[in-house]
Amino acid sequence: MDNSMNVAEMLVKALEHEGVKYAFGIPGEENLDFVKALCDSEQIKTVLVRHEQGAAFMADVYGRLTGKAGVCFSTLGPGATNLITGVADANGDGAPLVAITAQVTTEKMPLTSHQYLDLDTLFHPITKRTKMLMSPASVTEITRLAFKYAEGDRPGATHICIPQDVAQMQVPEGASQKLIKRPVLGYERADEDEIAEASAEINRAQHPVILVGHGAVLAGAGKALTEFVNRLHIPVINTMMAKGIVSYKNPYYMCTLGIPWKDYPNIMLDKADLVICIGYDIVELAPSKWNKDVCHRIIHIDERIADVNKHYQPDVDVVGDISHSLEEIMLNCDVKAEPKEFLDLKKRFDSELSEYEKDTSFPMKPQRILFDVRKILGPEDIVISDVGAHKMWISRYYNCYKPNTCLISNGFATMGISLPGAIAAKMIYPEKRVLAICGDGGFMMNVQELETAARLNVAMVILVLVDNSYGLIKWKESTIFHEDFCVNFTNPDFVKLAESMSCAGFRVDSAESFIPVMDKAFQCGRPAVVECPVDYAENDKLTEHLKKLT
Repeated sequence: MDNSMNVAEMLVKALEHEGVKYAFGIPGEENLDFVKALCDSEQIKTVLVRHEQGAAFMADVYGRLTGKAGVCFSTLGPGATNLITGVADANGDGAPLVAITAQVTTEKMPLTSHQYLDLDTLFHPITKRTKMLMSPASVTEITRLAFKYAEGDRPGATHICIPQDVAQMQVPEGASQKLIKRPVLGYERADEDEIAEASAEINRAQHPVILVGHGAVLAGAGKALTEFVNRLHIPVINTMMAKGIVSYKNPYYMCTLGIPWKDYPNIMLDKADLVICIGYDIVELAPSKWNKDVCHRIIHIDERIADVNKHYQPDVDVVGDISHSLEEIMLNCDVKAEPKEFLDLKKRFDSELSEYEKDTSFPMKPQRILFDVRKILGPEDIVISDVGAHKMWISRYYNCYKPNTCLISNGFATMGISLPGAIAAKMIYPEKRVLAICGDGGFMMNVQELETAARLNVAMVILVLVDNSYGLIKWKESTIFHEDFCVNFTNPDFVKLAESMSCAGFRVDSAESFIPVMDKAFQCGRPAVVECPVDYAENDKLTEHLKKLT
């Protein structure tokens, strides 16, 4: 029996063993052995993209939605550098991802060589682990370690680099070809003293508030958190990346924290005498934004100990499985009185949103756009937000009922993620409506992936909000300098652009036409682009409104 297998083939076997279903990337001369092995796999679908950044974003969103490492690949040199932004985004957002790049042959590494870069050094600051595969005997170990680190304690990105000649070497028979077991991990329970101390703090507090972050989503703690909130009557605020962890319909849900200005959630935190941080990561939102004077008492509940930060110094750390910790704390806590003052603030916020339900002005106000988007999407459908002015409006106004139904990059916060991210989301959940919402600036950063979507027949919708500028920066300039500069541009006809790339194209020409146009886009059965002019004069109005909040 011939057991001969080269490194590239063994690596693909190891990826199959890890349960990989998709690999996103572009072939190059130096990674052809690996790509050939990928394409021969009966388990892994190789997804050819039009730019390596798109591949990394697809793997990023795959990891965030599934909890399993998304895989992207590239050749060496410029192919590898094109991966970097998406890999850094995954690492910043806590999404498991494994990036696989080629490299020159080992004999060329010590020399000045065409397209050579020290990729281990390049990827080191943006990954949890980076390793060059130098020995054919170590393929299975290096692959298992890449997935262990990517999917482990605070998920993130890892990197494997394969020299061209190593990819072609034969893997020794025996132990080197034996696939390494994926351990079945249990969960660690928090210390009983930590549980008791946290319970005592909550019982002492008169006005506790929960601040929940993306770690609670990663831990699947939504059910336990909802029960905790409902039983103890404690109001809950989420970060942008934790939208939906507690349903907007829950009476104790108090909106999203994270826009740059003082908003209703900030007022609630100012009034709190105890902040219970659950799955909160300081990368999502700097604690100085809500604890500038370091005056809050804090309980930190997470699967890992709190990061070191002068504005985030918990009085109690409860480290262990989040759901178990919440269940145990809840059993030892008294039910709080109804948080009337916070509930009244929530009513004020809700009344603001309802004001725009029937607004007929055009270009459309962002509030009306999001009100209508919520009408046409079900509670399980998915919105992928790009980064720009619309991200602030989505975080504030788009109501969620389930976790992972509104994905916002707010760790690394990268423009251009929404279109490729929506492709991955629709591939994972073909039965759901998937909507990418992006500005005209972010859309053009990865517009080439429309061809990928059309080729794969991935029927998601891209809503492009058009204001002919980098709207968020324009908003910041207006706030700081009272003028704008270096932000305005022109756009192509997005409908014709979509059609030229075998996608459907639609244009919104009135507020009343928005829902019918969006329904047509979702029903057309292929990738669709919807162009919608937006009135970002609302940005400055919101700034002025928030200045007056008390």
